Amino acid sequence: MKRLVALLLCACLLLCGCKGGDGYTPTGDGLSYDEDYTGPQNDPSTEEGAQQLKLPYYEARSLNPYLCTDYTNRALFTLLYQGLFAVNREYVAEPQLAGRYLVSEDNKTYTVYLTSSTFSDGTALTPNDVMASYTAAKESAYYSGRFLHITDFVAGADGGITFHLDTPIEPAYFPLLLDIPIVKADQVALDRPIGTGPYAVSNAVDGEVLQRRSDWWCSATLPISAETITLYAAESTIGIRDQFEFFGLSMVCADPGSDRYADYRCDYELWDCENGIFLYLATSANSKVFSNDAVRIALTYAIDRDSITEEFYRGFARSATLPASPQSPFYNQNLAERYAYDGVKFAQAVKDNGMEGEKVVFLVNAEDSLRLRVARRIKTMLEDCGLEVELQEKTGNSYVDSLKAWNFDIYLGQTKLSPNMDLSAFFATWGELSWGGVNDLGAYALSLQALENHGNYFTLHKLVMDQGLLCPILFRSYAIYAERGLISSLRPARDSIFYYSTGKTLEEIQE
Repeated sequence: MKRLVALLLCACLLLCGCKGGDGYTPTGDGLSYDEDYTGPQNDPSTEEGAQQLKLPYYEARSLNPYLCTDYTNRALFTLLYQGLFAVNREYVAEPQLAGRYLVSEDNKTYTVYLTSSTFSDGTALTPNDVMASYTAAKESAYYSGRFLHITDFVAGADGGITFHLDTPIEPAYFPLLLDIPIVKADQVALDRPIGTGPYAVSNAVDGEVLQRRSDWWCSATLPISAETITLYAAESTIGIRDQFEFFGLSMVCADPGSDRYADYRCDYELWDCENGIFLYLATSANSKVFSNDAVRIALTYAIDRDSITEEFYRGFARSATLPASPQSPFYNQNLAERYAYDGVKFAQAVKDNGMEGEKVVFLVNAEDSLRLRVARRIKTMLEDCGLEVELQEKTGNSYVDSLKAWNFDIYLGQTKLSPNMDLSAFFATWGELSWGGVNDLGAYALSLQALENHGNYFTLHKLVMDQGLLCPILFRSYAIYAERGLISSLRPARDSIFYYSTGKTLEEIQE
């Protein structure tokens, strides 16, 4: 009977639609957290027995934080692993495995001492584990960008791990880069390495489960209380969606910005979880149209970011007119408003500079069908302002070769920015993101100054926008769907679905 009622409920919601969780309100810029919302008042851990959780994962895919790029599996990582620091929803670094934190006078040398903690097999965490984990992370595609300004890291005889930098980074913001999961040194290459987190992977009769550690070294309060978390071996995003709607899956992480996204139609609570993925436009220095300073600088006014966010990302993105997440402390809303959408301004710049009817080649990676649809919409926006646009939809090596050869006037790019919103890879000579000649010595110098003092992000962003070096569009988020009333205190942070605080602050451990 309960199953019949659930099926009927979902059928009704399919017809009439549904809204997200009580804690979030859809807005033009995505989903914003309601600070006054405290979640459901019932505690599932005390009502009708212990909390029961069933979460999806891809059994055949890795649970190794340095090898895994799948967001469904990575959603489990907050429960399995810990970093030296964690990054909360407001982009503030908080200590996890770090017990003490020393900074040199020039802000170029940082030493972290470990707190007393243990892996799930009972062995103590050592500097050797951190060294092995960071070596694996540096060599990984997922974390390698974190090491752009870290020249080396060494373990000292006194138990500290020292990081040497090639440029000063502000003490409050260097730890944003150190939320990399730590695993046991001799397991960095395994698919199921053990960590110091509150749960560990365990084998059960029906498959793998996450078992809560009775000996967990940390006294932090988690947003969940389940002793055992059942893992559902998924095969597709549609299968995960169906399991959630009809067959008791408790919670899922979905990516509305993915080609494989399956829409959810039944009753749920809903959160967003920022992932740092940045969508932007950049131009070629060889372009007849965009080598014109006035036209290139005015490009920001041509892009209706809010309509892109709502139509293509279902609100799970935040419009950004500056090259930093609007959720981060580096984003100045007053400055951002100067460069907001105003199609008339761009059309006027095109007309005043004699560019009406000029043809521009717009390059996009066609392997990403959502990005391709966004590019087609931007093409219309540019054409409405007086340009003729040839959309070049390329894949694989053909797309990469066109980027390297600057065979475009403008391209739609996507990258994952580090938590400190470092832009130096765009503006460095031969920088990894400096396609089309966006490299700029002045902007690179300001990028380094911004790392040294976050107050300089304002100056950096103003320069980038006033010179038209980049045209930011949005920052993407994941969607977190949960059974209504099941989880009362979820507050997901960037790439950390089950974020929790250890109760310590950076200021308390810095010496």
